[in-house]
Amino acid sequence: MRNKIIIYGLVLGVLIIGLKFAEYRFLIRSNSYEVYAALVAILFTAVGIWAGSKFVKKKEVLVIKEVLVEPAENFEVNANNLKLLSISKREHEVLLLMAQGLSNQEVADKLFVSLNTVKTHSSKLFEKLNVQRRTQAVQEAKKLGLVP
Repeated sequence: MRNKIIIYGLVLGVLIIGLKFAEYRFLIRSNSYEVYAALVAILFTAVGIWAGSKFVKKKEVLVIKEVLVEPAENFEVNANNLKLLSISKREHEVLLLMAQGLSNQEVADKLFVSLNTVKTHSSKLFEKLNVQRRTQAVQEAKKLGLVP
């Protein structure tokens, strides 16, 4: 960005030198309004470019924290919520593996089923838990006591 500003400044300098060579006083006397309007336009353009580079360009900072989560030793699945939501045994297995952070393909490999089967179980779980994403499903399942 600084290179562009330096180039922009050099171009403006060359333009000013060009005005000097073209009888600067004559231009100002005969076309004073146009010259002043052009100088004001150039000034506003420079200020606009500077302000745009300062205020529009925001730096994004990505913070990654690893959190060690100890598994619950005495966790018991809330069977009432499983029955209430009509979650099958296989869907619960998929949900448990999802909660461990496995991808759909890894869940399919672990359960010896196809990827489409896992996707079907996942979409039914999303409907039953009334969520849109895997992370929401795991969060809701934890709230309901379905996964540790």
